[in-house]
Amino acid sequence: MKQQRRERLLIFTLAFLLFPAVLCSLSIGRFSMPPSMVFRVLFARLTGAEVSLQADNVIFIIRLPRIFLSMLVGAALSLSGAAYQSLFRNPMVSPGVLGVTNGAGFGAALAILLSLPSFFIQGMAFVFGLATVALVLSLTRMAGAGKGRNSTVVLILTGTIMNALFSSIISFTKYVADGDQKLPEITFWLMGSFARSGNGRNVLVMLAVLLSAGTVLFLLRWRITILSFSDEEARSMGVNTRQVRALVILASTLLTAAAVSLCGIISWVGLIIPHICRLLVGPNNRALFPAVLLGGALFMLMVDNGARAIIPGELPVGVLVSFIGAPLFLYMLFCGRREWL
Repeated sequence: MKQQRRERLLIFTLAFLLFPAVLCSLSIGRFSMPPSMVFRVLFARLTGAEVSLQADNVIFIIRLPRIFLSMLVGAALSLSGAAYQSLFRNPMVSPGVLGVTNGAGFGAALAILLSLPSFFIQGMAFVFGLATVALVLSLTRMAGAGKGRNSTVVLILTGTIMNALFSSIISFTKYVADGDQKLPEITFWLMGSFARSGNGRNVLVMLAVLLSAGTVLFLLRWRITILSFSDEEARSMGVNTRQVRALVILASTLLTAAAVSLCGIISWVGLIIPHICRLLVGPNNRALFPAVLLGGALFMLMVDNGARAIIPGELPVGVLVSFIGAPLFLYMLFCGRREWL
């Protein structure tokens, strides 16, 4: 009972903290607005009162879509990372472990090199991310079938190889790109940012993917918890390990591919947020998944606020996440509790 109260308290706290974070995000930006003006603009939509047209456009056209997208992307990456860490029984696993991140990055870089519009850039990133994971699964099946090998180890190794391969291909794409226009655009996209992707269409796309793939992971969360012990124990309890593993990989890949295709490569979120939440609520996915969903949304929103406030222009959010994530992970490694390793 004490553990359950602790879990509920954490989930309630994370949900509650989202409201002041959203309010802070609505106030931050080149067009600075005090919280009182933000409230007036929001209530004006409900009451029909007169309000500054510029302030209304800034909040409802620019900032609110970006806020929603950043929260959805943070939730998707964190949930994907938590699912993979439980599935592979490895605390160092991240959402890009099977190559989806670099595969999507290559798809976007290729589309930018070909001067395709933004819709096709996002579409190629998404398709190449899914295709990379499909290739990893096919190679794993060919490499490990009938040879007595640990399929999980072969899967992770194959994903690592694909990550390295597509990283090299991305570097080659940047090398042959025009240095005045294409190279800066590719580099900026790969850094990860919500500056150009915060619009209503992208919010709806990310929401649809999160609802569909996230529902699958939530329905399977107790089976994933059982799989985190061993395949033998899971089979003895009636869990179809192959089917569950395939569904988890599919759902996690969809979440990561959608996030990367819409806002570029953002590392560390799917690695550190599951660890932090696991230290607070334990390894049981019954409480862990809701915690990482809310924690990832809150973390990404706060990082995006910092990216818009630190410098007069805007710092790419992927860069800022790396600045925060690496030291935080080192602190958890050397000063935190050891049982999560």
